[in-house]
Amino acid sequence: MPKYLWCVSYSTEGVKGVLKEGGTGRREAVEKLAADLGATIESFHFSFGEDDAYVIVDIPDNTTAAAISLAVAGVGAARVKTVVLMTPEEIDEATKMSITYRPPGK
Repeated sequence: MPKYLWCVSYSTEGVKGVLKEGGTGRREAVEKLAADLGATIESFHFSFGEDDAYVIVDIPDNTTAAAISLAVAGVGAARVKTVVLMTPEEIDEATKMSITYRPPGK
């Protein structure tokens, strides 16, 4: 199943929600969202800095990943950047592909 990294930044309202329900409450809500769509949370960590949380999740496909991102963005409590994660084996496959590319201006 494809793996993704969510980099989460909470809005002021989102932070208020975390303060109210706690970190474990937020993790449980995200786990339920994922499970309802056939996805699973591998890890969920809060952080300091530009992003407030990092979540690694297995999601059935890009369409489901997009649906989750749209639903979260539509509420406005958090900004989520979704990063597609690839295995070393997938990179091995990519390196074996024959690609013809012409750089700009050449």
